[in-house]
Amino acid sequence: MQARKEVVLILDDGSRFRGYSFGYDKAVAGEVVFNTAMTGYPESLTDPSYAGQLMVLTYPLVGNYGVPRQTFEPDGISTFLESEKIHAEAIIVSDYSENFSHWNAVESLADWLKREKIAGITGIDTRALTKLLREKGSMKGKIVFDDENEIDFIDPNLINQVARVSCKEVITYGSGKKRVVLVDCGVKHNIIRCLLKRDVTLIRVPWDYDFNTIDYDGLFISNGPGDPDMCETTVSHIRTAMKTGKPIFGICMGNQLLAKAGGAKIFKLKYGHRSHNQPVRMVGTNKCFITSQNHGFAVDNNTLGDDWEPLFLNMNDGTNEGIRHKTLPFFSAQFHPEAASGPTDTEFLFDTFIDKI
Repeated sequence: MQARKEVVLILDDGSRFRGYSFGYDKAVAGEVVFNTAMTGYPESLTDPSYAGQLMVLTYPLVGNYGVPRQTFEPDGISTFLESEKIHAEAIIVSDYSENFSHWNAVESLADWLKREKIAGITGIDTRALTKLLREKGSMKGKIVFDDENEIDFIDPNLINQVARVSCKEVITYGSGKKRVVLVDCGVKHNIIRCLLKRDVTLIRVPWDYDFNTIDYDGLFISNGPGDPDMCETTVSHIRTAMKTGKPIFGICMGNQLLAKAGGAKIFKLKYGHRSHNQPVRMVGTNKCFITSQNHGFAVDNNTLGDDWEPLFLNMNDGTNEGIRHKTLPFFSAQFHPEAASGPTDTEFLFDTFIDKI
C-alpha cells in the first residue's frame, strides 16, 4: 500500500481538519455540506444538485461496496447512476474502506474518483465537522495539499450552477401518447426513468429554453444545484406556461421555481436537508412519509399567494416541502419522490402528475 498524502480541509471561519487523500490529488473549493444517508454515495456523487459542493458523509464507513458498472441504456440514460459523471467537487469521509464487495461493483471508490479527477479525503472527524456545520451553517471550504493559498474560497451560489449542468440541446425519449416537457435544471436520471415507465414521450430541454414553443400535454421542472434566483429565465417561461392551465409538476429546484413563478420568495436554509430520512407530512392529513432530500434553499410559506397552499411540510423544522395551486393542476415536492438512493414512499406523485394530464 502506497504512502497516503496528507491534506487539509480549511473552512472560511478558520477551522482546519487534517486527513489523507484517497481520490484525485488536486486542490478544490466550494460549499461544505453534509449528507446523513447511510448508503448511496454513487448516486449522490453523480447527482447534479451537488455541483459546486464538498460533500461530507456522516456515515463513518464509506467505500465498502465499491462502484457499479457505468453503463448506459440505448436512450443514453445511465443504468445505475444519476448522470454521466460525478458532479460533487469532493467527497469527505471518516473512514474509507480500501476493500469492497458487492455483486454489481467493478471498481473501488478511490479508482473512480481518480479516473474522474475528483478529490476524496479520509481520516476526517466528520462528527466534529458536522456539528460545526450544524452550529454555524454550511460554509465555504477548500481542500489543499502543499500550500493553503493554492486555491481561493469559492461561493458556488454566486455562480449559475444550473447553466453548468443542464443539457445543451433538446433530447427526446420514448414514444408514449402523452407528451411531457422536462425542464432540465440538473435532472437526475431516475426522474427520467420514473417518467418513461409511465408511457410518455419525454422532451428534455435546457434550463433557459422557451418550451412554450413546443406542443406538450404536461410540464415537469427538475431538481438542480445552486441558488434558484439564478433561474429567472426559467421562471418567466413557467409563468407563461401557467396561463395555459396545463398540468405542472416540479421536484426540488422545481418546487422553488414553481413557487417563484407563483410569486413566492425563497430563502437559504442554515445547513440544508441532505439525507434519506427526512419526515414530511401531507398538509390537511395525518399522512407522513420518509423522504430522500438534497437541497439548501426552501420556499417561504408566508409568501405564497392566495391561490397557493403548502402541500407538504417538514416534520423536523416546519419548512416547506411542496406546494399546490388551489384550483389548477400545478403541484410540486421539495423532496425526491424518485429517491435513488433512498425510500420510494412517495413515487405515487408521478402517477398523480400523469393522471392530471
